[in-house]
Amino acid sequence: MQLKDRVAIVTGAASGIGRAIAEAFHREGARVAIADLAGDRAAEVAAALDPSGATAMAVPMDVTDEAAVDSGTAAVIERLGGLDILVSNAGIQIVAPLVDFTLADWRRMLAIHLDGAFLTTRAAMRHMQASGRGGAILYMGSVHSKTASKLKAPYVTAKHGLLGLARTVAKEGAAHGIRANVICPGFVLTPLVEKQIPEQAKEFGISEEEVVKTIMLKETVDGEFTTLADVAEAAVFLAGFGSAALTGQSLIVSHGWHME
Repeated sequence: MQLKDRVAIVTGAASGIGRAIAEAFHREGARVAIADLAGDRAAEVAAALDPSGATAMAVPMDVTDEAAVDSGTAAVIERLGGLDILVSNAGIQIVAPLVDFTLADWRRMLAIHLDGAFLTTRAAMRHMQASGRGGAILYMGSVHSKTASKLKAPYVTAKHGLLGLARTVAKEGAAHGIRANVICPGFVLTPLVEKQIPEQAKEFGISEEEVVKTIMLKETVDGEFTTLADVAEAAVFLAGFGSAALTGQSLIVSHGWHME
C-alpha cells in the first residue's frame, strides 16, 4: 500500500495507460479521480474501482478548458479530501508528414499535451502549496521526449516540451515539497498505438506487420511492446518516492528501445 490515503487525479484515465495507472494507484491505497473527456467511460471505470464512490470518482474534464480543469480539481479536493498526486496523461496522436499537417491539428495536439499539462499542473500546485502537504506530479512523456520519428512532428515537439515543464515544476515546487517527473514509455499496445499501425503502413507503403517489426519494435532488446503494467508500476514508484532526491527526472520504460 505505497500510496495509502493519498489522493490522485489521473487525466485521460477512462482507458489505456491512464486507466492502468488509476487502477494501480487504487490497489496501492490511493483515492483516485478518473478525469477524462469521456465522462460516461470515466464513470464506468470509477464504479468498477469502488461502487460506493468513497475511494474513486469520475471527473468529466477537457484538459484544454481552464474552467473545466479548475472546477474539476476543486471537486476532487472537496470530495476526496485533498490532492497529493497528479498524473497528466491525457493525449492524442495524429500521424502525417509535417508538410501536410494543418495548423488546426498542430494546435490541437499541442493544446491537449502542453496546455493540458500546464492547466492541470497549475491547479494541482496551487492546492499542494496551500495545503502544506506537498505532492507528486507525473507527466506522461514518451521515448519521443528523447528522440524523434517521422510523421509525428507535433507529438515529438509536445513530448519534448514536457521535460522542460517538469524540470521547471521541480525547481519551483521544491520549497513546497512538490516533486515532478516524466515517464517515457516506448510503444504500448493501446488504442492510440493500434490506430497508428495502419496509418504508418499507408504513409510508408509497407505492411502493418512491417510497421510493428521494423519501426515500432526494431530497437527494443526483446522485440516486445511495453505493457500497461510496466508503465503503471513506474508511476507507482515515482508517485510514492519519499524524497526530493528523485525530481525533475525522466524514466524511460521501453524494453531498451532508447537508452541514456
